[in-house]
Amino acid sequence: MRAFIGGHQAVSSTDFVELALGTPLELWLGVEGESEVEYAARLDAARDILADNPDLPDRVSRIAAEAIESFAPELFNVIPLPRPAGRGRQARRNGVAA
Repeated sequence: MRAFIGGHQAVSSTDFVELALGTPLELWLGVEGESEVEYAARLDAARDILADNPDLPDRVSRIAAEAIESFAPELFNVIPLPRPAGRGRQARRNGVAA
């Protein structure tokens, strides 16, 4: 079975993560042996991406939590918590009663 996300084929777990994030993992994790100049450039690019997408850390955390909850709960001894009813997280952030 083939998996496609946005017209791109995901053939590994790394592909799924990169397609979900919209950036290569190396941007956030670095690569072994990178120079100080490469490191500085990588951090500059990451800052720009975070400035343009301030909700990215929340999205990444949600993706990671959903992946753990769905695919590997036995590895992490995770017990899924019930999701709150109501209008959702965005309404609570905006101060709207759920």
